[in-house]
Amino acid sequence: MIIQAKISGAEAVRLYDIKMENAAIIRKAARDIMVSGNNLEMFGFTDSKYYKLIRSLIEELRILFVEWVAGFDPKHFIVDDWGLFNPPGISHDYIQSDDELDFLDEDEDDEF
Repeated sequence: MIIQAKISGAEAVRLYDIKMENAAIIRKAARDIMVSGNNLEMFGFTDSKYYKLIRSLIEELRILFVEWVAGFDPKHFIVDDWGLFNPPGISHDYIQSDDELDFLDEDEDDEF
């Protein structure tokens, strides 16, 4: 449930830092799913053999995920003063100019 909610959340915004934050949560959720399969085997669940199917689907998601994240526009960002989700080359103490904060395309309405 977390993965699909965070994909929707990332697609609903234009800001690079928010997209990356959602991407990090998606990655963590996918990794949690991978690890939970090991727990099933450890605790002796009889149907844990089907977990290999889930692992292969997570791997397919990972490949699509990498391509998806590469498509995020690093020009649309607000500085993350924690330094985690800034575009490459932007430090936590980077000072943004007002024109960097104008993310609207000319053909979009100002209804935000």
